[in-house]
Amino acid sequence: MCKQRSGALAIVSNAEENRELTKFLKSLNISQSVWIAKKVITRITTSSKTLILNFTGRSNRTHARLRYSFPSMGSLTVCTLLRFNPHCSGRSTVFSYSIPSYINEFQLRANLNQGKPVQLALLVHGIHGPYHDAFNYDDSWHSVCVSWSQNGGRWAIYAHGHAVSAAEGLNSTDSIGPGGFFIIGQEQDTFGGSFKSDESFSGSITELHIWNRVLNSSEISSMEKKCSLVSSGLVFKWSEAAMEIETSLTKQWSDSPCQESQRTDEECGIFDPVTEHSRLAKCNSSRGAVCQCRREKLGVFSLPKTPFFRRLNKDLINKPVTGGVGANSSWDKLTLLQQLTQAVLHKIEASGPLLLTANDVFYLSQMMDVTPPARFHSAGDNATEVMVSIATNYLNIASLILEPRMASQWMGLTDDGVNIGPFTLVKTIDKFTEAFAEMLCTKGRSLSLSTKNIDVYMKWQKLSQESCNQVYKPSAFGSHKPSSSSHDELLIPETELQRIHTLGYEEVIFIHTHYNQFSDIVSGTKESALSDQEKVKRTLPGDLASAIISATVRHASNPETIPVAVKYTLSSSQVEYSKRVIPVCAFWNFSLTHTNTSSWSSEGCTVILDGSSVTSCLCNHTTNFAVLMNYLESQWSPEEELILTKLTFIGCGASLCALVVTLMLFTVLDIPKSDRTSIHKNLFVALICAQVILLCSGSAIHNKVACTLVAALLHLFFMAAFSWMLVEGLLLWSKVVAVNLSEEQHMKYYYLIGWGLPVLIVTITLASAPSKYSADDYCWLSLQNGIIWGFAGPVIFIIMVNILVLTRVVVITISTAKRRSIMLAMGASPVERTYEQIRAAVKAVLVLLPILGLTWLCGVLVPLSIVMAYVFILLNSLQGLFIFLIYGVYNTEVRSTVNRIKERRKALNFSNCASSRPSSSVTNSRPVSFPLGTTPSQEEEGYACSTTLGPAMQEENSQVEVSIPCVPEIVENGQMSEGTHLDTEPHMPA
Repeated sequence: MCKQRSGALAIVSNAEENRELTKFLKSLNISQSVWIAKKVITRITTSSKTLILNFTGRSNRTHARLRYSFPSMGSLTVCTLLRFNPHCSGRSTVFSYSIPSYINEFQLRANLNQGKPVQLALLVHGIHGPYHDAFNYDDSWHSVCVSWSQNGGRWAIYAHGHAVSAAEGLNSTDSIGPGGFFIIGQEQDTFGGSFKSDESFSGSITELHIWNRVLNSSEISSMEKKCSLVSSGLVFKWSEAAMEIETSLTKQWSDSPCQESQRTDEECGIFDPVTEHSRLAKCNSSRGAVCQCRREKLGVFSLPKTPFFRRLNKDLINKPVTGGVGANSSWDKLTLLQQLTQAVLHKIEASGPLLLTANDVFYLSQMMDVTPPARFHSAGDNATEVMVSIATNYLNIASLILEPRMASQWMGLTDDGVNIGPFTLVKTIDKFTEAFAEMLCTKGRSLSLSTKNIDVYMKWQKLSQESCNQVYKPSAFGSHKPSSSSHDELLIPETELQRIHTLGYEEVIFIHTHYNQFSDIVSGTKESALSDQEKVKRTLPGDLASAIISATVRHASNPETIPVAVKYTLSSSQVEYSKRVIPVCAFWNFSLTHTNTSSWSSEGCTVILDGSSVTSCLCNHTTNFAVLMNYLESQWSPEEELILTKLTFIGCGASLCALVVTLMLFTVLDIPKSDRTSIHKNLFVALICAQVILLCSGSAIHNKVACTLVAALLHLFFMAAFSWMLVEGLLLWSKVVAVNLSEEQHMKYYYLIGWGLPVLIVTITLASAPSKYSADDYCWLSLQNGIIWGFAGPVIFIIMVNILVLTRVVVITISTAKRRSIMLAMGASPVERTYEQIRAAVKAVLVLLPILGLTWLCGVLVPLSIVMAYVFILLNSLQGLFIFLIYGVYNTEVRSTVNRIKERRKALNFSNCASSRPSSSVTNSRPVSFPLGTTPSQEEEGYACSTTLGPAMQEENSQVEVSIPCVPEIVENGQMSEGTHLDTEPHMPA
């Protein structure tokens, strides 16, 4: 204690020093004896209690089972403190571990004989090791450690930190099996049961710990000397909650036997102010101490030589310091810490941000760390109020120095090379609040502290099987919260509280903290540390995009943290949505702070809700949580994206025009009606609507409602287009593969698939997520929350079906071409036949690709290369142009209909020419047949003509071919010029 005050115990060597010390103690109304300088043992004792299990006599019932789920282990170490009943003899099982496939998997057994040392032996996978003398058979506590490794079957037994036996060959083939029962005090003759009293343990056991590795002799010796555990590899730590204890087993809470073994009866010097003399007393007794310290060190605190603390020290020297030395050292520390935190707070408020350095912040953190509040339980009834004052002062200090304008001044390296950042303060606050919670637990109190940037909330609660959700909303406790934090909350589900209650935790205390300004601090520091080129090239693992919220559940009886799962929701409205972002639920892993990697970790955390302004997460542990945003930078340059955008609009415009013309051809022309033409028309309508909305979608991007409407319409019409492509495939299958040539109409089913299915899909998708339906930077389905699968899923299914259809059609086409080449080209070579088959297959593929939507398969390869992006855009934006060429220009029905129209017009012109001549000018009296629908009386202006009737006219005119070699001229009054003649020759049928 005096060393913490940068001093030493007072030396009293003569009568003058006796009088001065007596006067000083009486001025403080201290009449009890206090420690002075003598030889002092520096071993530390602890006031914490530990659970001791007392096995009274031998029994086939008393036992304790560990709740830990053991994995397969290739090595392990088990350490415990035990005390045997000195009145028993024979075999005794300290612990046994069994798995379903092997009962005697791992055991520690003892051989007890009156007047002889206790012998210990290991049993591994049924192989029994030899017994060796370990320690005297008495009523004393003994520490025992056993280790085993599959590597060579090495094993060792330690007693009181020293190896008593070690060897190899104890089961080197198999590891310790998983999923077994670890029983303390009994041997298992069946899996988890069938205990026998003659092999049971009688005595006491405590502090049993398990590691998943072999501890070396130095580590075991160190644990024995320091009474502290080696944390590396520790998988099971002794606690009541971690065991199922049989009801007849006696539980006792007492000081750790390890600490008891280190207590000493050595006498130390004390001074009695009543008798004014010094004497010796037991060093383990409790009393005050007199320390000799320098005034400018402010008692227990040695201030650093920085400009800030030099000024602070000058102010403190001129002020009285109460309780500089007293009999109650805990109370003394509390009052001094309260004064120091208050002075630091006032100095920061008065001096502004320019004085603080990394050294100052580091010292402030150490100041709170080296004086754990949990040690002040004996300071009196006013200690809690003083602690509240200290906590309030420090939180206000931390809140001020976490302001972005101030944080930039002190973040960096100290003179000793320690990296100081905002999480230095977080770690200190975590430790401080956990220790402070222990004081509140003893009084069953709750506490809420609020500053501008930090909020702390502690709540004591008694658990039961009816415990409800524990919800922490910072906005409900802090008056400084911005509106953006109104959605922040953390929830511990009632199922978790009920679970830990079943594990034996009756009373707990919840600790919650909330930090506001971290996103501004972290992002500002990160950006300032990067050059302009690095800012462009970097790929960030995640940017902090929210406040930080934390949860800790502490056991009220023992100072331990209870692991529970939590759900938390944080606002992330400050994210720039000009880029695509993916939220990541993360926590700050302090164990990674000294590595070169990011200290953010997402282990055990998942996103359960991703809204436009909030993100909800589920984590299977407690710590400091936040939401990071992974910015997905484009894989293409802005120039390439501009070219792709222009190509899309040009291609869509050309396709739109081509589709409109194709639809007009199918509508205006007298094409025979059929299911196939109706399906074509509906496909054209869906594609035209989708192309029009796509070309106009850019104007709706700044209006959320309009953008959502555009996204829904695009979803509907593109989905309808693919649905009609599916119908095209089904019709093709029925006509080509199934060869169903019946005239039965199925259009009502086709309409149900083509239009009804898209409406159903869009309705369900929109109803499931109305607020997050569209993306934030374009009017299309959102990629981050899975809404895109409302389109991608059905499209993938349709494309797979159409691939099957196309494959069967190509196979049939090749087979047909092969038979045709055999029948019609008997003398053709194999090469020519193969060429004919390939030509037929390629033609079928080219004809069917546009209407089956298979060009969208290129989209899978887009991430591989910019070339594939160009190919994908060209193929799909020009889909309408391909349809126009294949189903308009080169369509046999369309061309036949156009030819018929042209022939009818020619025939009409011929009829007009013939009817416009007078009968006297006809040199042949044979009657002339005119086209249907015309009469000789019809008169119309004539055109220069020489026409041969086509096939259509041949049928309509009784197979008569009319030749008109003349060029009629228009004359007034219906007269024709001389030289005009008409020859009519009969056309004999073939």
